[in-house]
Amino acid sequence: MTERTLRGKVAIAGVGETTYYKHGRSPDAEFKLALQAIIAACRDAGVDPQDVDGFASYGNDRSDAPRLAAALGIRELRFSNMHWGGGGGGVAAAVANAGAAVHSGMAHCVIAFRSLAQGQFARYGRGAQQAAAAGDDAFLAPYGLMSPAQRFAMKITRYMTEHGIRHEALRAIALTSYAHAQTNPRAVMAGRPLDAAKYDASRWIIEPFHRLFDCCMENDGAGAVLVVPAERARDMPHKPTYLLGAAQGGHHRSAAPVHNAPDYASAHFPTVARNLWDMAQLGPKDVDVLQAYENFTGGVLLGMLEHGMVRPEEANEFLVPENLRFDGGKLPLNTSGGNLAECYMHGLEMVNEAVRQLRGDACNQVKDPQVAMVIGGPMVTPVSSLILGTEATL
Repeated sequence: MTERTLRGKVAIAGVGETTYYKHGRSPDAEFKLALQAIIAACRDAGVDPQDVDGFASYGNDRSDAPRLAAALGIRELRFSNMHWGGGGGGVAAAVANAGAAVHSGMAHCVIAFRSLAQGQFARYGRGAQQAAAAGDDAFLAPYGLMSPAQRFAMKITRYMTEHGIRHEALRAIALTSYAHAQTNPRAVMAGRPLDAAKYDASRWIIEPFHRLFDCCMENDGAGAVLVVPAERARDMPHKPTYLLGAAQGGHHRSAAPVHNAPDYASAHFPTVARNLWDMAQLGPKDVDVLQAYENFTGGVLLGMLEHGMVRPEEANEFLVPENLRFDGGKLPLNTSGGNLAECYMHGLEMVNEAVRQLRGDACNQVKDPQVAMVIGGPMVTPVSSLILGTEATL
């Protein structure tokens, strides 16, 4: 095995988040939310926030590292990093970049985080409002194709049509996330259960996201994880969660303009998934619990398929709620409620949930998981994925 790997070299020693709010409802500014989540992650790890020496984020987070360092009284800022691309495509990459900084010696204690306050700034998922359309938008806006839901719906429709995948597969993903949120006190949708009848009666958005519940929420809040060298993590309060595999990027011409990628009906994971499994020295059957980013339920579908979690011809049979539940499902999915029902913190909350599952202190605890996987924002580019494991997996 090559020594050029992060496998087993670093660990997540602390997780933290703020209260999660509906978009525009946070009483605090975005920067304050980021600080609250970082301090919570440090407290969870038993680390003085002044000992943090690096930050990694994504999605064009506005809470930049020098300001955070000054506010926290950090003694020495050694590393600051921002992953390209909007939305949640960089969630796993941010954690991996923090790990790379730690393993290389560029820093010793790095926070990966995401913060959002959409009352203070514009709502993230809204179609752009501008005087003139430029770039790709010049080809799309005249046809009313402006929002992420509209753009991604075309890819999902193509894939589902080619492989004969029914809408019930998307419904199962939504029902599972909402069911898990009902027993998670952090979840924004706790107390708002969803059943098949309510799903089917809800209004259309855009086919195949033809129910309100196929689309992620928009939320305010912040989340953070603290990454340290593996040997240091063994002496910290919680059972370490080791980074086993991480990959980011996109396959051949995945960012080709104006919906012109050669592999059009894709979530952009084919080469990312290959590199992920290579580093982790594992395969899809080794994953005990999956946190798959739901910008839309169709993105979960493609993300699972392109990572080999299920074959296209098996999707209709496999993607049913009983196979995805935390309590006995074949592949427990989005056990905290995910972006659909816990919080849309661009997937950082899914990393927190993966860590809690491997520690054994999750709200909806899967029985004795050893390997957890996080799939970052499908259908954007670049994308990223992450595999975490307990000490038994090293």
